[in-house]
Amino acid sequence: MGNYNDILLEKLGNKGNGHYAYVDDIGEARRVFVDNLTGNLQVIARDVKIQVDFNPELVRSYRLLGYENRDVDDDKFRDDKEDGGEIGSGHEVTALYEVKFRKNVSADRVGTIFIRYKDPDDMAKVTEISEKISREVFRRDFESSSREFKLAACAAEFGEILRKSYWAKGSKLSEVLLLAKDLVYTGESEELIELMGLISKAQKFEQELAQK
Repeated sequence: MGNYNDILLEKLGNKGNGHYAYVDDIGEARRVFVDNLTGNLQVIARDVKIQVDFNPELVRSYRLLGYENRDVDDDKFRDDKEDGGEIGSGHEVTALYEVKFRKNVSADRVGTIFIRYKDPDDMAKVTEISEKISREVFRRDFESSSREFKLAACAAEFGEILRKSYWAKGSKLSEVLLLAKDLVYTGESEELIELMGLISKAQKFEQELAQK
């Protein structure tokens, strides 16, 4: 990992209820200390925990992509002594699940998502909200999904390939790069350009290794 220990920095960030960032160029420094400074310093929710309760009548199996080290036991979700994450102003958190449905089941409720958090100014005040997940959202094909979902899926598949995941055996960096390039036509962003650059670098390293 060179001079960057992601595991150690994440532990320090968790213990201090804060954030960490690796600043390796002026662009990243601008992003951390200018563009995202308010979000990094101003906390709007503390000890945030999210739980998805899938309907076993309809969902045969599911898999959460990433967040393995952030998993909270089901019986500790409402334990307010259990540490959660901090959400800053303007921050967004995305979790992707791979879901397999049972065949010939007409149930409409896929599951329910629960979010529980503490007030940043009054830690004794705990709020919990829930929202049902309808099967209707799964009837859309990938092409008609939102740009944000496509970008998240693209980044997730790239990560799965890099970690040599069993679930990414049929995935190729070239196909992920094509998907990222298609997203440019729907709106260019700094994050998208950076992602395309990372995929291109990984593809180049992959080709160099194949030639050795």
